[in-house]
Amino acid sequence: MTEKSRTGAPVAEAWPDAIYDALRAAGVTHMSFVPDAGHTRLIRRLQDDPEVTVNVLTTEEEGIAIAAGTWLGGARSVVLMQSSGVGNCINMLSLPVQARMPLLMLVTMRGEWAEFNPWQVPMSQATEASLKAIGVTVLRADSAEDLVETVEQAAAMAFDSDQQIAVLIGQRLLGKKKW
Repeated sequence: MTEKSRTGAPVAEAWPDAIYDALRAAGVTHMSFVPDAGHTRLIRRLQDDPEVTVNVLTTEEEGIAIAAGTWLGGARSVVLMQSSGVGNCINMLSLPVQARMPLLMLVTMRGEWAEFNPWQVPMSQATEASLKAIGVTVLRADSAEDLVETVEQAAAMAFDSDQQIAVLIGQRLLGKKKW
């Protein structure tokens, strides 16, 4: 059960559980990911589900190809990555875009609010524009309340309309990294 605020929306700490519920309700049975602190709780929830197949990636573009293969095999997939990994995917994204294969990506943003690593900033600034330039629809959420509904709608758009959707999860929602 997802923890709720007074308004009935999920509280910030509980959004990974609500996203897990939304993904499973959308029929997602496969997840590919590059390890990421921002996705840790969601990754654990999906890994712990015996009905979900999980692939740990060495590079993000592998996840795009695996998602295409998963769809060809009759299943639904989600790819989890950081904004810094989007740059690794641009060429591979032509596969689902040109073949009109559904693709759902959840992208945690770096290089934004309270970023300590200057190397994250350039790709963060280019993430949305790069995805749009290759033909991916980009949705963004900066609050837990918006994120759940955004992921639900993104999954519907991807799987019901054979679209390629990236949900950008704002760094402020993830919180300041402590190193």
